[in-house]
Amino acid sequence: MPLTKNEIKSIRSLSQKKFRDETGLFICEGEKLVAEALASGFGIEAVYRADEIGEEAMSRISCLSSPSPALAVVRMPEGRGRIAAREAATSILDSASGVGNGKSGNTVPLYLGLDGIRDPGNAGTIIRIADWFGINAVFASEGSVDIFNPKVVQATMGAIFRVRFAYTDLASLCGILGKNGIPVFGTFLDGEDIYKADLMSESPEMIVMGSESDGISRQTASNIGRRLFIPPFGKCGGESLNVAAATAITCSEFRRRY
Repeated sequence: MPLTKNEIKSIRSLSQKKFRDETGLFICEGEKLVAEALASGFGIEAVYRADEIGEEAMSRISCLSSPSPALAVVRMPEGRGRIAAREAATSILDSASGVGNGKSGNTVPLYLGLDGIRDPGNAGTIIRIADWFGINAVFASEGSVDIFNPKVVQATMGAIFRVRFAYTDLASLCGILGKNGIPVFGTFLDGEDIYKADLMSESPEMIVMGSESDGISRQTASNIGRRLFIPPFGKCGGESLNVAAATAITCSEFRRRY
């Protein structure tokens, strides 16, 4: 069935945050992502397939340089992924009740904080990493990239539909957790060697990753109790690691301890 000009314009507009915020909708592209969306429980507004609307129409609504065979318009979760810091902290503190009593096995609940992560590819890859390592939830500062940006969605490879994610006042969240005895770790260039650090805990833990260019903000850093560093091996000319790579290494090191 042919698409009207208004329908094409409406779908294309979802590539912009302004219109995603106004409508509460976002798009995902590709057979795998569309299948993940359909199985996720997210509200699906429409699914478009190239063999039904035509290749030309698909190229006009696609955000990809090479349009995929399928595209879905999906409704954002209730609240559009935003949560108060105290509410986020309560959910983390509540998860402590399952540690060591069989409710969560031997795995301590592990949470990620993203402070000012602005690159869509990095953000999407981190969500994918969180899915792989069984991160209980990801909380991002309001200054971070929009998770419903098409490039972020694409980079998650479907993990966006499985990982709990919310925007919050990250500095306040870290402060509340610290006051309640929840270990809050952050990655810094002047931190403790992560491979030698004691990462074990009997309570939930939070790991904060900073932006690609500025690292963790001063406000958030002031509420982080443990500073970690991933050391280079051999002769390395680089100043730092890509944030997604650093997240994968950090999550892996935490998970292997339990």
